[in-house]
Amino acid sequence: MGPFLETLLGGLMTGMLYSLVALGFVLIFKASGVFNFAQGAMVLSAALAMARFSEWIPQWLGFDNKLLANVLAFAVAMAMMIMAAWVIERLVLSKLVNQEGITLLMATLGIAYFMDGSGQTLFGSDIYKIDVGLPKDPIFMLESTFEGGILINKEDLYAAAIAAALVALLSLFFQKTATGRALRAVADDHQAAQSIGIPLNRIWVIVWSVAGFVALVAGVIWGSKLGVQFSLSLVALKALPVVILGGLTSVPGAIVGGLIIGVGEKLSEVFIGPYLGGGIEIWFGYVLVLFVLLVRPQGLFGEKIIDRV
Repeated sequence: MGPFLETLLGGLMTGMLYSLVALGFVLIFKASGVFNFAQGAMVLSAALAMARFSEWIPQWLGFDNKLLANVLAFAVAMAMMIMAAWVIERLVLSKLVNQEGITLLMATLGIAYFMDGSGQTLFGSDIYKIDVGLPKDPIFMLESTFEGGILINKEDLYAAAIAAALVALLSLFFQKTATGRALRAVADDHQAAQSIGIPLNRIWVIVWSVAGFVALVAGVIWGSKLGVQFSLSLVALKALPVVILGGLTSVPGAIVGGLIIGVGEKLSEVFIGPYLGGGIEIWFGYVLVLFVLLVRPQGLFGEKIIDRV
């Protein structure tokens, strides 16, 4: 039972991090109907900005306080993501209102490549380190219950707690605030929302800024775990099955989908992998989503779209 619980907890913590990245997809799709393929590039750009500015700011200002450097670097990186949101709305989204979905999809692909390239130009292409003080030493839990206890990585535990708190705050934001309700109204019908006085351009800037904040937090956590490198943008590919499983329009779906895939891939890798040669963790989420789509194309929590003629 001990190894099973250890794997289960590891899967839950990984699943929360998947949910955090998936939230970026859901937020933008809910508000603009755009499947944002640039989300991975946003995670990478935010993490690069955080890593580099945490090095540069102490040199520029002449101090050696790591906490202050991290706080200032986070603030600068967040300002950059807000600026990017404004530029994307001004130069891309405002020109493509009510265009076909494939047009918007190609626009986000262009944004992704631009952000990847500009990130390399501004910050370099080496592997960079983010140190925000997350403890990396493992701990043993439930030693009195199971022989040898359960080994838990402290960094994963803290990261999962941060991700869970952010997910809860965003859920409250969408449900309880006037801006959150406006975002949902825009998601339902752009033209109807405009007709009742909701400023579409401002809403898009807000939602891309919130998605940028989510990307920054995800980038800091993943960068702290893995280092900041250009393969970090591929973490969004791990979140794609989560989004599809939970439903493109559902914040709770992103959470549940992340937990299901996180737990499923860890358990299958540990307990089934030895019989199939391993590697299950890589493709488990995609195969699971394929079966779900055959039964429920809109995902577990997605809204079923009915077109009436």
